[in-house]
Amino acid sequence: MDKYRVFADFGSTFTKMVAFDMEKEELAARVQTPSTVETDIMEGLHTAFAEIQKQIPLTESEISGTKACSSAAGGLKMVCIGLVPDFTTEAGRLAALGAGAKVVGSFSFELTKSEIRQIEALQPDIVLLTGGTDGGNKKVIIHNAEMLAGSSVKHILVAGNKSAYDDIREAFEGSGRSVKYTSNVMPEFGKLELLEVNQEIRETFLSNIIKAKGIAGVSEEIAGVIMPTPAAVLEAAKLISVGAGDEHGLGELLLVDVGGATTDVFSIGAGRPTKVGVALNGLIEPVDKRTVEGDLGMYHNIDSLSALAEDSGDTCGLEPEEFEKKVEELKNLRSIPGSDDEALYQARLTSLAVRTAVDRHAGRIRSVMTRNGEVLVQNGKDLTPFKAVLGSGGPVCFSRFPLEVLKAASFENDRPDILKPKNPDYFLDEKYILFAIGLLSADEPEKAVRIAKKYLKKL
Repeated sequence: MDKYRVFADFGSTFTKMVAFDMEKEELAARVQTPSTVETDIMEGLHTAFAEIQKQIPLTESEISGTKACSSAAGGLKMVCIGLVPDFTTEAGRLAALGAGAKVVGSFSFELTKSEIRQIEALQPDIVLLTGGTDGGNKKVIIHNAEMLAGSSVKHILVAGNKSAYDDIREAFEGSGRSVKYTSNVMPEFGKLELLEVNQEIRETFLSNIIKAKGIAGVSEEIAGVIMPTPAAVLEAAKLISVGAGDEHGLGELLLVDVGGATTDVFSIGAGRPTKVGVALNGLIEPVDKRTVEGDLGMYHNIDSLSALAEDSGDTCGLEPEEFEKKVEELKNLRSIPGSDDEALYQARLTSLAVRTAVDRHAGRIRSVMTRNGEVLVQNGKDLTPFKAVLGSGGPVCFSRFPLEVLKAASFENDRPDILKPKNPDYFLDEKYILFAIGLLSADEPEKAVRIAKKYLKKL
């Protein structure tokens, strides 16, 4: 039996590799090297193997058994199309995000020719077509299928009103599109069923998308890319929250993963209203929820973070012009900050990424006037009772100020309408291994939980 299990993550900025000693249930080695997606992804993989073997010896079977995830080449890009923005379109978006995708566009109602051109320009890997509860509106989803049949979109996943499927199949017949069908993401009004859609999205990713991105070649040397990176991190979050077998989890938790291109937020918990007299409005969101903010990456979107800092007046006591100069210096930083100034400015921008992303992820309470007087309604998940906040991603894991960064995810008394965690414990993915925990959880969940708890640092 192999001593080590090896896992890799092909990221937009770095290729990471982790090896666990399965006998000792310990982290044996970890390396990261610049990603080489734009040239040949295998270069980064070979470099990572060379670096990790400077720390531990790997057998051929341990190398060939390596499992990987990937967010390289833009990750898994999806467009969601539905009937109504707040319901079927949002249900599709939640399904896509839960499968580890990056939603690059959302459209509702009957598609127009100009919207089809917009979708084609976005170049999504998959278009998720939803619309109507089962037995409900058929007209819109059939119209949208007919519009997509004449587009250049290659992969389409239909997860809407089942009563329209015969007509949709006719619309796509002879179109040359790859079309798959699953059960409805919202079979009844307000009721989400995302599992089958999530599985089909991941299957399409494995069987088609990684080939198109030039990643499939890695399967000749390792076990292959088995899921998108965000899906691996979500699996880790679920495992750490719920536990496995006799290994207990931490309970309801919030995980913030700040990367070079995006900031992802994961909440594991029901999020039902906790305040007396508050009514839940809109969709009941999934227990395992992910959102992704494409404008909050620490490297690719550093200008937008700088603008947020200036708008909030949070420029480390510097004048805007001087702060902009410091941000310019950070743009070329692709590693751990060297100077105290670099560490401080990066931490400040990372905190803004965390705060903004969690603000968007968390539920909100608002007052609505009805004929019976004022009523408080909640949209989204109430995260206030969550007692654990986890931080991951390079800018968080390697920050000199991780606690200050993660505190940006917590409840703010001057903004009580945003339902963020109150008085949580903070944990750091100090060794930056959560993606590997997620990959390992598929085969050995109890060991994965024990290793995760061993290396999560309580701040």
